[in-house]
Amino acid sequence: MYIVAGFAGVVGMALILLQPLLAGGYLPGLPARRGRAVHRWTGAALVVAVLVHVLGLWITSPPDVIDALLLASPTPFSVWGVIAMWAIFATAMLALLRARRALGPRAWRLGHSALAFVIAAGTVLHALLIEGTMGQVSKIILAILVMAATLKALSDLRAWVLLRRRRG
Repeated sequence: MYIVAGFAGVVGMALILLQPLLAGGYLPGLPARRGRAVHRWTGAALVVAVLVHVLGLWITSPPDVIDALLLASPTPFSVWGVIAMWAIFATAMLALLRARRALGPRAWRLGHSALAFVIAAGTVLHALLIEGTMGQVSKIILAILVMAATLKALSDLRAWVLLRRRRG
């Protein structure tokens, strides 16, 4: 089960790389509207990957998971993983509120963007600090790609919002 949990973490990090590429419309051959729809489904898959990751670790070592969730773990990678996990769950809640029109577009964009950065940064720190499923080189490359894609999408989004504000 530990191996399944580790691979679920790798899948989750790969999905985190895919998310800004979908949201930003950076994937060739995928129209922006379709990309955003896939972004929503990928977000749901990310929540599942995180649940499998944490539940798999829980099955193999409940005390370690309890320490991590209580932010009492002596290992710094646990803290970053828990921060990223809660940010993913918060993003899922925001998405549900947005779908029910309980959240305006400006609040949605600000909250989702801030949480996206926390998710990417927390996941990258978590992955880089742990010696787990991935090799060091592939982990570093994936971490760089995750941060580059996230920062590019957030930068483009910010520029778009400022441009819109100036026109309006």
